[in-house]
Amino acid sequence: MAALVPAAQAGEPVSTTKSFWLHMNSSPVSDEMIAAEARRRPYVVLNAWEGDLAARLKKANPKIQTFVYKDLSSTRSYACEGGVDDTDLPTGVGYCAADPSWFLLDPNGHRFEYDGYRGHWQMDVGNVAYQNAWADNVVASSRGVFDGVFMDNALFACDTYHDGVCPAAYPTDESMRDAYRSMLSGTRRKFVDAGLKTVANLSNARLHDGAWDSYTEHLDGGFDEWWLTFGDHDLLSEYPQGFRRQLAEITANEAKGKITWVQPHHSGAEQPFRYAFASYLLAAGGHAAISEIAETDRYDDASPWRAEYDWDLGEPLGAYRAVASNVFQRDFACGTAIVNANRTGSAAVTVRLDGAFVDEKGASVRSVALPGTTGSVLRKTC
Repeated sequence: MAALVPAAQAGEPVSTTKSFWLHMNSSPVSDEMIAAEARRRPYVVLNAWEGDLAARLKKANPKIQTFVYKDLSSTRSYACEGGVDDTDLPTGVGYCAADPSWFLLDPNGHRFEYDGYRGHWQMDVGNVAYQNAWADNVVASSRGVFDGVFMDNALFACDTYHDGVCPAAYPTDESMRDAYRSMLSGTRRKFVDAGLKTVANLSNARLHDGAWDSYTEHLDGGFDEWWLTFGDHDLLSEYPQGFRRQLAEITANEAKGKITWVQPHHSGAEQPFRYAFASYLLAAGGHAAISEIAETDRYDDASPWRAEYDWDLGEPLGAYRAVASNVFQRDFACGTAIVNANRTGSAAVTVRLDGAFVDEKGASVRSVALPGTTGSVLRKTC
């Protein structure tokens, strides 16, 4: 078999894949970890109290972009003691400093505490005074320390975190989305003027028509926390709110020069990894990044670095295309990515290639047979 030749002949080859690191559990970070991750992760998210870590990462790689974690939607009572809020907060507004009118209320007039997250109290993102206080506080604490802000919990459904009960102020999903669009658009100029990039957690946007685009219009990017694989055996196939809608998140952002972070959930098993990785490559350009996770909310050490992330497939030769029913392919100068997005367990579809390629196991192939919810990334000499 002929040796694979990198597309870039001068200097080190540039990999086709980008990956990010969500470090939000305050776990220790060694100098060795900083040296490795700063070199290969263009984006990292840190807590507000980790400005020193942001500086160490930036020293290791001046091009890395550090984002500070801030929850859009809640204030935290556990971050206030003796009537005084912590100096560095995971939110934009402290619980003790918050105006009582900024708390969302249920139909009985009670404040909302998130189910499963004690000490998280939902705020009225449609309240202009809350919007301004949130943004001013975040900008003041971030400028000169971080490159951007990761805005968690940009929600779409009115009963998120309190199933079946919507706030009195926002009794429908659409009214709730209007409130979030108001906050994102109303605070946008403050972040632009401060030189801070904004990426919001837009998980479940696929379930709401137009939601992804209507939120990212006022952002520099979006994060999909649950992307294509929700476990080793729960893989998203093609249907009206499925596979292609999640690919469209990347496609839309790439067209606008915006960031997209996608996070598949799986243990590292071969099928979900290859399905998500090949699908990412169908749409990714210069701004999208992927990072898998095995355990929900386990945001400490960086996600596994795959050997495939170092592959240089060369420039994409166009957009992805359908080569069979719900089977998609995208060609690169030095490879191709193929995905069968039919349901799990459906029959394999054989895709013939236009020459000899090398598969993930190093074998030379001229065709691949892919069952439903599987993918393959192939390389060739160039």
